[in-house]
Amino acid sequence: MASDIEIARAAVMRPVREIAAGLGLAETDIEPYGHHIAKISAKALANGVHRLPGKLVLVTAVNPTPAGEGKTTTTVGLADALNHIGRRALIALREPSLGPVFGRKGGATGGGQAQVLPMEKINLHFTGDFHAITSAHNLLSAMIDNAVHFAAPMPSGAAINPRTVTWRRVLDMNDRALRQIVTGMGSGNHPLRETGFDITVASEVMAILCLADDLSDLQVRLARIRVARDTAGNPVTAGDIGAAGAMAALLVEAMQPNLVQSIHGSPALIHGGPFANIAHGCNSVIATRAALALGEFAVTEAGFGADLGAEKFCNIKCRSAGLAPAVAVVVATVRALKYHGGMALADLGTLDAAALNRGLDVLARHVENLRAFGMPVVVAINAFANDHASEQDQVLAHCQDTLHVPAHLCRHWADGPVGAEALARTVAALADANIDPHANFTPLYPSGSDVLDALNIVATNIHRAGSVTLSSAAQKQLAALRAEGLANLPVCLAKTPYSFTADEKVRGAIFGHDLPIRELRLAAGAGFIVALCGDIATMPGLPRAPAANVIHLDAQGRIEGLA
Repeated sequence: MASDIEIARAAVMRPVREIAAGLGLAETDIEPYGHHIAKISAKALANGVHRLPGKLVLVTAVNPTPAGEGKTTTTVGLADALNHIGRRALIALREPSLGPVFGRKGGATGGGQAQVLPMEKINLHFTGDFHAITSAHNLLSAMIDNAVHFAAPMPSGAAINPRTVTWRRVLDMNDRALRQIVTGMGSGNHPLRETGFDITVASEVMAILCLADDLSDLQVRLARIRVARDTAGNPVTAGDIGAAGAMAALLVEAMQPNLVQSIHGSPALIHGGPFANIAHGCNSVIATRAALALGEFAVTEAGFGADLGAEKFCNIKCRSAGLAPAVAVVVATVRALKYHGGMALADLGTLDAAALNRGLDVLARHVENLRAFGMPVVVAINAFANDHASEQDQVLAHCQDTLHVPAHLCRHWADGPVGAEALARTVAALADANIDPHANFTPLYPSGSDVLDALNIVATNIHRAGSVTLSSAAQKQLAALRAEGLANLPVCLAKTPYSFTADEKVRGAIFGHDLPIRELRLAAGAGFIVALCGDIATMPGLPRAPAANVIHLDAQGRIEGLA
């Protein structure tokens, strides 16, 4: 069986100018990066705002497992299938991070016959957006330390208190050794200060780029970033430091969505890439709006499972951008459901109706959670070659008879668009019937809710927790947010994606547990408050056997081992 990279390499890509022309874009509307990648110009984006918007389709999944679910593969396959049945669909995805590419998960361009191309370039440096975001973030870090070093006066006249600096540096790589470091060592580099690195996809700059309406909004949001307090106790922002303008200058090109194509020629906008476990997990608002303006359907995905990515897509991104999904698709596999039902990874090929039945409780929860937002829901069962037909039938029957939700067995990985045709027809019919998605869609909690109230609503309604416990540090941070009138922003829960609890080892549709919140971080520029749950790390580490071990160049200089 050919690998994903072999399938991608065998595909014949059309010039990106042809892909753009098919969307009604002129050559002057794009800025090519080679033959098969282009950025859409700011002028074209501005003109597209006035077009009649299409319908937004959200693809999400059950909690991720080592067995794999194929959410991105299904997103691509669904868009391909919609185009195959004569509807006009665009794919709207996040950009891959080098952390997972070289770490545990691998790339993020789909798989088999449902991939976006060119996969090697997209998975690695692509158009340099992540490098620009990293540079803008770290420019602010350097300017903060420079202001501290020279005791530069802030607007109040007082200097920055170095003990209060909360802004960390970032790197687009998994590197646990950088989680806690000391800066300012050596002669003339004072003061010494404890800090650390996060991964770029956890950066507030990344979140701001993905939520900003345009360059003007970007610069305003960057200026709002909170970084420290001065010696008089006043908050200090990136605007106070004088960094926002230079940061925005580094991000001008990164703000333009990237246009590529799938194996089967569907146009794809890939832009931005915040993780859903430690950030809000959605592609950029700019790319989503462009996809809506250029087609009948914008098929997008939200990171990890529906309890994290889809929740934040609805409560943060849609609230901020005024978006409303017309349909939600939940991706599941027989293998993943059996894993959630308690089976060992090595035994997933064995028939076990009881374990599968327990895993179906997890699927049911995600379906119920999505319905709570007022969206029609479809289940996509991503088929694997070694699945047992009886277990596939068990899932289909449960969806129909118990959950009362349409479900389809999908074979887009192997068969391309025809393998997801039934799913596409159901999605199109539901979207067509949902004439005004804005009238039906509603976030889980009202805008302006106190962050603790929002946190309790998300914890109890989505994760089915029995309680939320704030650490003493988080309690103090909550009191400070309330005192400054900033406690009414949406909450961005940062926790393990592998469980409804804070413990990644706890599987199944658990309920009644406690969600421990150790820290509340204000992301004033992005417009939300990050609640760090349990021992979640904002700088991941590499696994014992990282994917980087098998990535290499062959004798012809081609990349091998990239998954």
